[in-house]
Amino acid sequence: MQANPLGLVFFPAFDWAISPTHPEREERLLYTRDQLVEEGLLDIPGIHEYKPRLATVRDVERVHLAVPDVSSLITDAHLISAGGAITAAEAVLKGEVQRAFALVRPPGHHAMRVVHGARGFCTINIEAIMIEYVRRHLGVGRVAIVDTDVHHGDGTQDIYYHDPDTLFISFHQDGRTLYPGSGFTQELGSPQALGTTINIPLPPGTTDEGLHYVLDELVLPVLDEFAPDIIINSAGQDNHYSDPLAGMAITAQGYARLADKLKADIAVLEGGYSIETALPYVNTGIILAMAGLDYSKVIEPDCKAAPMTRAANTAIIQSIVAEQKNMWLRRNELKSKALTQAGEYWERERNIYYDSSEIMEEQVEYLRLCPECQGFMTVKTQSNGQHSSYKSAFAAVIPRQPCRRCREQAKEAVETEKRRGGFQQYILQDRENDVVERFF
Repeated sequence: MQANPLGLVFFPAFDWAISPTHPEREERLLYTRDQLVEEGLLDIPGIHEYKPRLATVRDVERVHLAVPDVSSLITDAHLISAGGAITAAEAVLKGEVQRAFALVRPPGHHAMRVVHGARGFCTINIEAIMIEYVRRHLGVGRVAIVDTDVHHGDGTQDIYYHDPDTLFISFHQDGRTLYPGSGFTQELGSPQALGTTINIPLPPGTTDEGLHYVLDELVLPVLDEFAPDIIINSAGQDNHYSDPLAGMAITAQGYARLADKLKADIAVLEGGYSIETALPYVNTGIILAMAGLDYSKVIEPDCKAAPMTRAANTAIIQSIVAEQKNMWLRRNELKSKALTQAGEYWERERNIYYDSSEIMEEQVEYLRLCPECQGFMTVKTQSNGQHSSYKSAFAAVIPRQPCRRCREQAKEAVETEKRRGGFQQYILQDRENDVVERFF
């Protein structure tokens, strides 16, 4: 038996835990590894295991505006988790393997651009750090992210909400019934990137049939038209029918078929908390599918417990897919209308709760809608966190390929706010030159 070249990166993070009994714990990966060893998958020619590298603080700062700073918010486990994703991406993009799966923790898809602490077990965004690394060092341009976690990938959406070169698709349990309470169909991206954020909020109890309807009728056609350089699967597995933190009904076979159809270049593990009855089988099925091997016999011991499709759910899912297909077809019209209505600047105010750190953040984001580049951004942020005396910051972000006016205005914005005072620190994130400057 010969597999298509597949890279695997394992990092169970023995030294990082929320609590000894918390569902996000090292056994999530240890049971999977035991299953792979028992099945002999690591001995199959073509399946290669890689050791994770250590990401740097600079890799994290390329994505995040951390308050007070990155080092005070994370541990080495976070850097190794992000480094494991980078290792997987490098193996693919350097031609060593065809695809790769980073089975790492801590997870990351709830971590937004601004970071004051942990949200949904996430402090830094593993996929975004990986994506911006390969953009910087390996010349990747257009990226598609398909987030299959049961919880909406609100952090990844936030980071790429203004980026027309990044397509973010998330299907998840409806946010009216589950954390983080977001991911609705009207969340489409800011005016310059409108249409490159696609959310499919699914009703509780969605089965394999519903998931694959979404995949076949919407996700795969959109991916084909967007034509990304790479596809990333933010591979949460808590849609499984036995997961204790959600209410969906996907099986290991449903996940394996998803991986087979999606053909993601890189998958990065996110959620999934049914440690014994789901993860070993789901991960085995995904790995076999990514390696081009037969996954038809991967079945959970209690597979008969999987719920059946509800007729009401079918109608809801078909309606959501029809709505989002129409949006995708009309995206240029909707984008033009949004740009006209917004004028030169786009603004939003938000209150963001960090459930894992018990922090509330007040944030104002201001984006220049530039006809020549992605536009510079400013962020005003204030938290009530107790981890540091530094709770407020003003930041300006220079985009990857800025026009002269946006570069100058971003610098002027920081200088102006420094003179006015009112914030404890001032940050200039220069994504063109890969530099972050902090002023106190």
